[in-house]
Amino acid sequence: MRLYGTDWFTWATAGASSTVLLTTEVGVAQILVTARNAWILTDEIEAQRLQEEELPAHGYELYVHPWAEATRRESFVQEVTEGGRVLSDRPDASQNALPPSLLERKQVMGAAELERYRRVGRLASEAMSEALFAARPTWTERDLAAAGARALWTRGLHPALTLAAGERRQLLYRHPTPTRELLGQRAMLVFCARGHGLYANLTRFVSFGPLPERHTHSHQDLREIEAGALELCRPGAALSPIYWEFHRAYVHYGYPDTIRKQHQGGLTGYLAREVVVGPQTPGVLVEGMVVAWNPSLPEAKIEDTFAVGAGGLENLTHDPNWPCVQVAGRPRPLPLERA
Repeated sequence: MRLYGTDWFTWATAGASSTVLLTTEVGVAQILVTARNAWILTDEIEAQRLQEEELPAHGYELYVHPWAEATRRESFVQEVTEGGRVLSDRPDASQNALPPSLLERKQVMGAAELERYRRVGRLASEAMSEALFAARPTWTERDLAAAGARALWTRGLHPALTLAAGERRQLLYRHPTPTRELLGQRAMLVFCARGHGLYANLTRFVSFGPLPERHTHSHQDLREIEAGALELCRPGAALSPIYWEFHRAYVHYGYPDTIRKQHQGGLTGYLAREVVVGPQTPGVLVEGMVVAWNPSLPEAKIEDTFAVGAGGLENLTHDPNWPCVQVAGRPRPLPLERA
């Protein structure tokens, strides 16, 4: 088995990172596993840092090749696999795809993974609160995104995604990449924060002064829309009915076409979206899976990262210092209203 992706590398090493360039899904090292041994494949640029700062002490041998001679690595792979067919997360013509059972295994968190996930979620939510409690209406969207990214980096998290929108652009776009436009009276900040290879996804709003009644109403509706879907998130629940619950709730609250404006999220984990759930998505939830739904309206969006457990959902990105309201027995975030 040969694993190229940064997600698989982290999974197979219990939290190590092969990421250097944040925007690529293929890192600076690979995993190679045979029936006899397991290796980390990398070049001379990366080997020392990986060995001293990232890799587990046991379980893998290091195969290092000169950075300009990747053919040596390929010859080594041919030698130890005896020219046989190899399973891969990114198969070429000589390889086979990973079996579905292994794909699902990566999506189900064990006890140690959940402990790491709790830490990532807590740090991500603290970074979000720090940025929005500091924000000013005279900031640009880029200022807000930069404050969010800085708060994540100082906590050791990768800002894999930081979306920010001010008063005008949050009404227009579901994925507002930050611009030089001033925030004005309201702002939204969105994180996909990565730590130990795990993604904590969350969205929050700030209002400089009282939130307008129309916006308050939209946020209230969206919390109720989300609540019905969260109630379905139990071990054994099929995925596609959760999509249809969102659709039903949008229609019920008077937003019949909204399901088409934005995907509603789905499974997260070692990818920001392991599975985006749609009307015909196969599969069921399993204890240990992690979900991040992001239903949205023009004035509102709600998103947190939840672990699916036998006793219900565990909110991994809840910040007890953020203003919340109880919805169906769960604390759900309110827009932060600041003077």
